[in-house]
Order: sequence, then structure tokens, then C-alpha cells
Amino acid sequence: MSLAGRTALVTGGSRGVGRGIALRLAADGAAVAVNYRRDGDAAAEVVEEITAKGGRAVAYGAPVGDAAAVEAMLAGIASDLGTVDLLVSNAGVASRATLIGDTERSEYQRLLDVHVLGPLDLIRALLPGMRAAGRADVVVISSTTTGKTPKAGAAYTIAKTAIEAAARTLAREEREHGVRVNIVAPGLVATEMGERLVRAAGGVTIAELDAEYPFGRVTRPADVAGAVAFLVSQDAEHVTGQRIEIDGGGPDRALR
Repeated sequence: MSLAGRTALVTGGSRGVGRGIALRLAADGAAVAVNYRRDGDAAAEVVEEITAKGGRAVAYGAPVGDAAAVEAMLAGIASDLGTVDLLVSNAGVASRATLIGDTERSEYQRLLDVHVLGPLDLIRALLPGMRAAGRADVVVISSTTTGKTPKAGAAYTIAKTAIEAAARTLAREEREHGVRVNIVAPGLVATEMGERLVRAAGGVTIAELDAEYPFGRVTRPADVAGAVAFLVSQDAEHVTGQRIEIDGGGPDRALR
């Protein structure tokens, strides 16, 4: 599944799922722009790992909700790596665990800025170049949470549901321009954020949960990256507007 000659931008690419995706796309031949919000050292490590294996990658610090920072990042990518024809919109933040009756408007706005409005601004900026590329891809990283609507998670669930709706609409709008748009929705993933989640929910670790999950383990970043790699490959040339859940079919029971 060669991506040679393509330029990918992975937002939130310094750690966790984003890191796994950046490494996989680079391994498949793409030049990768590794976006990060705060952890420049982690982003530099991803770049170093890619370049040590002969790939091309550059790190760019820019919160996706900061229009000026994103504009500067895109100018840097165009100069360093070329026109982006593959976007993985992965950057995200967790919501505060509050009930709807206790959630302030500002919390909804914070989540919408990062998960919806910032990504849509980024996509709008990239579309002219993507349309001219002949084949381009947008992959939105969502969550299985959208179908579960857990208590104390409305701000996050609403934001992820909104970006999924936008992605499906974009897929229809951009078919004539050769832009494919798809959604990958992981469940619990073995990352730093995943560890914090399971500790808060049940005082356990992911290693302790592995045996309770399908196929003997919680989802790994490489599992998500594999789905992304397929969707942006030639094998998925006729795939757009689709949503793939990555959770082994779902755990048999909720976090204990």
C-alpha cells in the first residue's frame, strides 16, 4: 500500500493514536507533517523515528483551534514537504466529567473548537490543494462513544457526533474532486489517555483489562493506524463516506 509521493498531515501526531498513524503512513511512503499542541519533545521523537528509517517528516506546533498558528503551519508544510493531499484529523481533548445539568456553555465551546470548528477551518484551507491533487483523503478520528452516549460525557459526544456529520457531508460534496472522506472510530485504546480513563473509571490498568477484551487485548494505536492506512490506499479508491469502528467488536462488558 505505497503512499510514495504523498504528503500527510496528522494532527495530534506526537503521542498515542496520532503517533501510531504518523509512523504507519511514513512506513507506507508518505512524507508526514507531525502536528502537536504542546509536547514538542514527543513530536521530535516521532520525526526522529521516521527519519532514522529513511522517511521524511517534520514537526509543527499549532493548536488546531488557533487560526494564526495553523496558517503558519500550513505555510511551513508547503515549503518543507509539499502540498498536503492526506489529512488525518486526530487532535482532540477530553471533556470534563460533568452531567449536562452541571456543564457550562464554555465547556461545549472548548470541545467544539478542538474537535469540530478547528478541523473544519483546516479542511477548508487544504481543500484547494487537495482538489488539484487528483486523489486526496481526509480521515477523521472519532470514537465509539458517539453510539453509547455515556453519562457525564455530553460535551465530548456532541463534538464527535458533529464532526462525523460534517465528514459524511464533505464526502458527498468532494467526490467530484477526487477527495475521499472517511471516519475511523476507536473504542478504548492503550495510550496515556486510555490509562487515565480506565484508572478514573475503575481503578484498573489497561494491562489488567486486556484479558476481558476481544482477542485478548485492548485496541492498540497500530490497530487504528492500520485502518487509516487502508482507507488512504489504492485498495480503498472506491471507499468514501464510511465509518469503521476499531474495538474488536466491542467489549463484552463495560469498564468495571
